Amino acid sequence: MNNLFKASKHLRKQLIIWLFQHSQRIYTAMFKHHESWNISKSDLLKMSQSSFGKHLGDFLDKNNFELIPKVERHDCYHVLCGYSTKVEDEIALQCLCYGNGKRSPYLYGAIILGIAILPDYYDFYYRSYKTGKRANPFHHFDYKKLLNISIKDFREAIFSKPELYNLNLCQS
Repeated sequence: MNNLFKASKHLRKQLIIWLFQHSQRIYTAMFKHHESWNISKSDLLKMSQSSFGKHLGDFLDKNNFELIPKVERHDCYHVLCGYSTKVEDEIALQCLCYGNGKRSPYLYGAIILGIAILPDYYDFYYRSYKTGKRANPFHHFDYKKLLNISIKDFREAIFSKPELYNLNLCQS
């Protein structure tokens, strides 16, 4: 029975990955009408070691990504909050952003479908939501203008010391 449950969880995660991949292009085309940043990963990797931009470049490099035009902010949320790109972390990050006040059709869909398809992580999602509620608002920033600031200072301005420890962000 345990192997069946693990196989089921794997299939459910694959379904969410497929949904993310296919819905992202549609959502970006329909709802994102602002200019892309026109910044490459290599540009970010050249920034100062302590900068938010360098950490963003490191995140992209580690995951073999480039910034996705018009949704660059999403990867900034990963870096600021310390969430990986695992499916459960993607959903938890959306819950954190919802707790922080972000509202979008994509966010609603990701949370609703994520919780419905992967309820195994509900406690993690709820803790993430609560973290977002306690954090200072960050979802509205123009992240392109914040690439040169210190990631340490940025995180400390957003999260309390206990939240930084809970998110394992005190080392960066």
